[in-house]
Amino acid sequence: MADPREEWRPGSFTKNFSWGPKNEGLRELHETIRIGFDGRAENTTRAAFRERVDKIGRPDYIPLNFFLLNKLVNGIDYIIADELVFNAINFEHNRDFDKLAIFAFNFSYVGAWKGALSYQRQPALWARAYIADRVAGEFNWDTSRINANDIQNFVSNDKRYTGKTTRKLSTNLNYLYSISGIESFKAKRVERWWVDALFLAMDRTIASRADQGRPINQSQYADYLTGSYFHTLSGRRSLEKDLAARHLITLYVACGGHDRFSEEAVTALHTVTLPDIAQEISNRKTPTIAIHPSNVRIAKSIPRVCAMLARYAGFFTIDADSFEDFDVDQFIRGNLQEAIQKLSSKGIQPNLSADELMRLMRG
Repeated sequence: MADPREEWRPGSFTKNFSWGPKNEGLRELHETIRIGFDGRAENTTRAAFRERVDKIGRPDYIPLNFFLLNKLVNGIDYIIADELVFNAINFEHNRDFDKLAIFAFNFSYVGAWKGALSYQRQPALWARAYIADRVAGEFNWDTSRINANDIQNFVSNDKRYTGKTTRKLSTNLNYLYSISGIESFKAKRVERWWVDALFLAMDRTIASRADQGRPINQSQYADYLTGSYFHTLSGRRSLEKDLAARHLITLYVACGGHDRFSEEAVTALHTVTLPDIAQEISNRKTPTIAIHPSNVRIAKSIPRVCAMLARYAGFFTIDADSFEDFDVDQFIRGNLQEAIQKLSSKGIQPNLSADELMRLMRG
């Protein structure tokens, strides 16, 4: 349940953002992020972001105030390159981006900037509560029951909402949900966007605590992930997802957390942790995909400089441009055959072939 001490304010969300054709999802947001960051997954000033976006005649208040991560550094407002930005810059627009973006919106932590009011740090608490209490809680992720009237009824009947109107907020939010692919959140299996959402949740949870002067110890990451609403906001919970979360937190820590976006920081981590393989870090800028051998659906795109650290954490890696052609069946078959060979070398003879074992494992 949401904190009863919260104050819900709609802010600029009641204005139209012009999302474009419904069948293109959040493509406009994807393009705005790319332009605002000048095509680089690196921190940029809020002023530079706004200047770049202004040149294409796009409004910037929705991306800046509801989706992206803001931080005040030495008196200067910055927009931080986190997981959402990394995906927008390195991959073409797709449905996984849309789902990651709507998760970021519902997660509702965007940091602060000069002149920002306290409630603007978490600008969409009304949306977070609607998803957590109504969609996840009452509807059990039956997203067909989401509509503008239901959103309006939920918001207007909660004393925490302080806006003057609820209709415009409700229709805008319903439209945002209808174009973002939120209906697939009901899946219990690990999906690509969900893996990215976990990293985004960690990025922003840690940033939130740091802003409060209360850093999180790495041993507490799993607890804080749970307390952050991640498991509630990211769809139906399952054993597969819980097991995946454990592996992904290990990967997140191994790659240096948010420092994974800093080549200097990651190189230093290589030097400290794996001094003998620092020379193997590639100069290529394209991401790599880290896959956990226990479940090939646990596939996380990471900066290439983190590849060796991912292997140290028990993942294997492949090039991002090869991932679409990755043959899951062949991988499973190869692992089974290797296991059988190891057993055979010890004099243990299986009664099933590799193909039969694979069919058995698939149910």
